[in-house]
Amino acid sequence: MMTGKERMICALARGKPDRLPATVHQWQQYHLDTYMNGTDCLSAFRQLGMDASIQYFEAMGQFWIPRAEEFIVQTPEWREEIEVVDANPLNRILHHKIATPGGNLTYVTGGNPTTTWIIEYLIKKHDDVELIRKFMPVPKLNKAKVAEEHDRIADSGILRGFVWGDQAGCWQHACCLMDINRLILEAVDNPDWVHHLLGVLLEKKLHFIAESLRGAKFDIIETGGGAGSDTLISPDMHREFCLPYDRKMHRALHDAGHKITYHTCGGMMHILDLIIQNETDASETLSPPGVGGNIVDPAKVRQAYRGKVAMIGGMDQFNTLTRGTPEQIRKEVFRLFEGFGPDGAYVMSASDHFFDTPVENLQAYADAAKECTY
Repeated sequence: MMTGKERMICALARGKPDRLPATVHQWQQYHLDTYMNGTDCLSAFRQLGMDASIQYFEAMGQFWIPRAEEFIVQTPEWREEIEVVDANPLNRILHHKIATPGGNLTYVTGGNPTTTWIIEYLIKKHDDVELIRKFMPVPKLNKAKVAEEHDRIADSGILRGFVWGDQAGCWQHACCLMDINRLILEAVDNPDWVHHLLGVLLEKKLHFIAESLRGAKFDIIETGGGAGSDTLISPDMHREFCLPYDRKMHRALHDAGHKITYHTCGGMMHILDLIIQNETDASETLSPPGVGGNIVDPAKVRQAYRGKVAMIGGMDQFNTLTRGTPEQIRKEVFRLFEGFGPDGAYVMSASDHFFDTPVENLQAYADAAKECTY
């Protein structure tokens, strides 16, 4: 019998493990505190008999982590001051002011125990990009701490990292700096400026890959993000504003010795060919319509990706995993295995975050996956 790590590594290498690997996407601290007696995610995976997939967040720069302000990077040329406008933990409002030698930038975030969101975006005029280019710092990863976490997980599963930024992809990161509706209009009206913005973010991400990810002990690195999904932008727009930047990042990551999973937590059925072309090793999160995706027939994805790209995801974390009965969950596990998994190259996972999922449902999910053998 394979270990959790061996099982997942085999599937990500497009092989057939002993049985279907089963995991969840970014086990949330809210769920661990509320339903798992405050245990950590590794212990939760072990308790339920799942294959561990654990994200490393420190120095990765995501605004959406609860209490993300604790991880903000300061430099003499990028000083961020935070005013707590509302300390209510159910609706925390923070005003951010960034002082640079070239001028100030501002943005506003909201937060609750499960996530953080953007109320006011950082980029308000075209020239703001120059302040980002000149002064926005790129953090340096503590590779020793990464190695400690990797070794702590041991045979239980894999350690995942990110490319630095609010989102790992360049277009997706830009959508966290500017309202997506405005950015789409800019892409139509001022495509050269959008490409300049994406190029600025790409250079910073390539710097992070070269300085922090080369030699870092991760099993896989996440790129992309939901804003590149075909339920938000057209395939043509993805081809122009995502694909070239994704491919350059992926080549740099491969050169640094890493495998890659490309994240589209919305629609992907109309960009499967573009995901193959961006040279990723795996594609996630295979989201069904019930959670904002557009995968109805898993076999169509498997046929498109066969021999080229591994797959991660597929399980509707709300309508099935949270609200379903154990028998409904078991039935869905077998359906997904029969659709995505016959050739191997598949890690079943909740398609995205879950918050109020009963522990017995998670147990039913883990137990059913153990019945799916090769």
